[in-house]
Amino acid sequence: MKSTTFTVRVDTDVKKRLERLAKSTGRSRSFLAAEAINGYLDVNEWQVEGIKRAIASLDRGERIPHDQVKDWVASWGSGDEKPAPKSS
Repeated sequence: MKSTTFTVRVDTDVKKRLERLAKSTGRSRSFLAAEAINGYLDVNEWQVEGIKRAIASLDRGERIPHDQVKDWVASWGSGDEKPAPKSS
């Protein structure tokens, strides 16, 4: 994998925490910071894409009324669990 260098400003406490973790794990600060950034990007890219898909489905008129979802969730774990509601 190709890599590049860039500078990030962090609080002094964050730098110290990163240094302690690097020392205790035998990893470099750079490695740990890159891993943290990759994890952040994975979660946030996934979330933003999900929001875009949800907005597009709403724009197409695909929605489930709140009361139906509330009733369905309230039935979880009961002897009479309801099926998942379908979009209208």
